[in-house]
Amino acid sequence: MEEYIGKIWHRYITRAASKQFPEAMVELEDVRHTIGIFFRALGGEGGLRIERALESDNAARKSLLQRIAGTGKKNELAWRDEETLRMPDQIALYPDTHQNRSLYIWLTAISTAQIDSNQNNWLQSNRERTLETLRCWPGLRIKYYQLVEAHLALRPDPDSLPADEASQENTIRQALLSPETEVAFSVAAKYPPQAVPLWLHPSPPAQASTEMSAPPADPDQPDAAQGKKQQRKQAKRKQANRTDMPEGDGGLMSFRLESLWSWAEHIKVDRSSTEDEDDDSMRTAEDMDNISIAQDAETTAGKIKLDIDLPGSEYDDIYLGEGIPIDEWDFKTQRIQRAHCRLHEMISRDVQATELPEKLRASAHRVRRQFEILRPQRHWVSRQNEGSELDLENYINFLADRRHGLVNNDTPVYRDIRNTHRDLSCLLLADLSLSTDAYVNNHDRVIDVIRDSLFLFSEALSTTGDRFALHGFSSRNRNHIRFHNIKTFDDHYDQEIRGRIDTIKPGYYTRMGAAIRHASSLLAKERSAQKLLLILTDGKPNDLDKYESRYGVEDTRMAVLEAEKLGLRPFCVTIDEHASEYLPYLFGKQSYVLIHDAEALPRKLPMLYLRLTN
Repeated sequence: MEEYIGKIWHRYITRAASKQFPEAMVELEDVRHTIGIFFRALGGEGGLRIERALESDNAARKSLLQRIAGTGKKNELAWRDEETLRMPDQIALYPDTHQNRSLYIWLTAISTAQIDSNQNNWLQSNRERTLETLRCWPGLRIKYYQLVEAHLALRPDPDSLPADEASQENTIRQALLSPETEVAFSVAAKYPPQAVPLWLHPSPPAQASTEMSAPPADPDQPDAAQGKKQQRKQAKRKQANRTDMPEGDGGLMSFRLESLWSWAEHIKVDRSSTEDEDDDSMRTAEDMDNISIAQDAETTAGKIKLDIDLPGSEYDDIYLGEGIPIDEWDFKTQRIQRAHCRLHEMISRDVQATELPEKLRASAHRVRRQFEILRPQRHWVSRQNEGSELDLENYINFLADRRHGLVNNDTPVYRDIRNTHRDLSCLLLADLSLSTDAYVNNHDRVIDVIRDSLFLFSEALSTTGDRFALHGFSSRNRNHIRFHNIKTFDDHYDQEIRGRIDTIKPGYYTRMGAAIRHASSLLAKERSAQKLLLILTDGKPNDLDKYESRYGVEDTRMAVLEAEKLGLRPFCVTIDEHASEYLPYLFGKQSYVLIHDAEALPRKLPMLYLRLTN
């Protein structure tokens, strides 16, 4: 009974202390696509990701009900850095859903404002951001002042605050109502002012550096392939900081042994869930405000298995040469880093000539019949001035017209036989990263779907006679980019090539920019009039070093632009459900396609090629 009454009291006092309106809540996922388009339309950087903001401490004065309920300790404010635009996970500040949605729009607009003021003065910088936004986009003025009016009604009354806090509150109100007027805090108060959700965060949480002196995690560990599996995700982002790895052999733990027995006697143990650590770990993470991360010289995989490094040379694929230097784009310095990466061309070691898999033969037969219409054929062309023989029908018409005096001397009366062919070349570049080891159903992995796609794609193009090449790629860092030669333009598609397709396997990470640059250089050497660079992937560009996040996206985009300058047509085929967040920026809205059902990729890829080239 005591616990039951406690729950009722907790719900009541929490609702009474809350200053939000859950019934009018708008979540970030509901407006992510809209504000993404709006951000870029206002001139925001295309490579920025839109992510949930971190919770930060709220040290402002709290009401009596908030102190009793223990609420109001955290808040979520918008802010941005060079890689991400952080937005509140949800907004329920106003009783009107439209106003909560409008606040997302306003925060997006103010984040694009370019100002030169001192960023340490958050009042001054936000006032100038507001002024610059209204100057550049006067159409937002009505929406802004509607939000200000609704927000001021929810802020504390200055008359109810101590003199020092009232002065701060009045200054903020003036800055909101008249952003063109310079203001400043005149006195220091005991408590900081209440947060202003219409402004960016006064002091965004510091992000931990991703560059560590210790070696990075090894991509061989099985957890690296879980990106495509359904997982339980934490509800909110957590602030993290780096710390040193504690020594495992230090310290002293003492306890009374009889206490251990007494504790065990009164604990009900659920044996069926003792092996499930994920839920307990997730609950622990949810309860923590700040998570400390340490990194040592060993990987997790190294503690449970021995084969954690690259395969031995006698088992790995064959390296062709010492490696090729590849440029890379650094968006921070806005320059090309010459020969920054090294790409290694490779070929499968243990290849055995093989027939087309039995399960694909029926599909391959249908594809070949569909593509036979594109096979080069010989046909007669009539009404030619020169040709291999007379065109009898036109010659008879010529004689009849001549008897009536209606004929010209240059009347075409010949016909000739012509060979029609498709003057195009296609290079298919397949992502063979470790994420392709994830399962798409109970039987097949992503790599199996890619393998079947390459089989049917090759069967289709070998029917038309189009020149095509097949390559795969993965990477471990900038000095170890693996570029697999499955079929070059000069190779004939036969059982040997089928054997190479059959031996493809998941590799490491996805340094896409370098792979696209090298593939572009191979395709650019073709003399065809049309050159299609078809990229098959299941995820976003990433690698062990700084290639994560915006760096990899910007480098890949630059590689795509370089390919277009060479006269190539890059086109991306993906099975990543989040592709709409980054692929329009990388390839353009008309140069990628998302295959929602990964199992359908093998039969859809040839049809897609048919539409792109016919």
